[in-house]
Amino acid sequence: MTGKWPQKKGTIYLDAGNITRKKQAIDYAVSIIRRGGLVAFPTETVYGLGADALNPQAVLKIYKAKGRPADNPLIVHIARESELEQLVEEIPDDAYRLASKFWPGPLTLILKSTEKVPLETTAGLTTVAIRMPAHPLALELLEATKRPIAAPSANSSGRPSPTMAEHVLADLSGKVDAVIDGGSCRVGLESTVLDLTQKEPLILRPGAVTQEELAACLKKNVNQAVYQGDSPPPSPGMKYRHYAPRAPLFLVNGEKEDAVKAAIAALCQKFRRQGRKVALLVSAEHAPYHEADIIEILGSRDRPAELSRRLFMSLRLLDDTDAEVIIAEGYPEKGLGVALMNRLRKAAGENIICV
Repeated sequence: MTGKWPQKKGTIYLDAGNITRKKQAIDYAVSIIRRGGLVAFPTETVYGLGADALNPQAVLKIYKAKGRPADNPLIVHIARESELEQLVEEIPDDAYRLASKFWPGPLTLILKSTEKVPLETTAGLTTVAIRMPAHPLALELLEATKRPIAAPSANSSGRPSPTMAEHVLADLSGKVDAVIDGGSCRVGLESTVLDLTQKEPLILRPGAVTQEELAACLKKNVNQAVYQGDSPPPSPGMKYRHYAPRAPLFLVNGEKEDAVKAAIAALCQKFRRQGRKVALLVSAEHAPYHEADIIEILGSRDRPAELSRRLFMSLRLLDDTDAEVIIAEGYPEKGLGVALMNRLRKAAGENIICV
């Protein structure tokens, strides 16, 4: 059966864009997952690296392929709300309310897990992170597999998350059995992670479903967590530096756009005087004000969904240049801008300049 599909550096490439072969691609991916293998597949957020969530040995392969720290929990993907019953000890009313409004979609719920969920999947925690993806291919794969699939982003740990199949292959060729190519991801940022095991709902990772939307749905206060680093992270994306391009990234942020533009220009001049090739990651509105060796336009400041969708793709495009340093523009932290800035801060690490 493998002879029907091309291989790219040791990973089978399944082109689901070919309608006549889509079912064959999904059937082949199902066979891999059922025998304990790894398949990267598209979701509406980013590409996920999938394995049978209830197979401890298969799950361990995810950590090995990504180089992922063992204390970083995985998100379990399901096709139907009814699957919660085998994975979760108790399903609170808030979970049903949120699932009704936001599933399928980019919202992950953290709930108390049953013993059926291996500790390898939860990174040793007593909670499990679960979501129902909105991408048709992801749902078809889940339905056909007939079991939950654990799937973090399909990239090497710490690198920008993949929003296209070619990004997966760039990082994980030869480390995963197959990748299903379903085109580019619609959202481009990982899901919002909401902890429902606390007294009040707690956002552990911001995403496309905003704090305001969650509070409006639940009709109660929803808090934003701040991880202190003295315990195992309860959610992906909390403890470790993530989303980083190869060149060091400096994030310039401030409330006054003129001050941000001036600081970016000064920093660019400083690095260029040092003989370093500088790339800028800026909005369409700010690009005309700058000179640099490379300018990557992320999108319009008025369209945060566009900015978010293009972020990881833009970071990978800059990786393909000879830039030695990247300077990125900050954005207002409201609505989807909270998630966008969360990813930019993670990519920058300690290289954050506030003006």
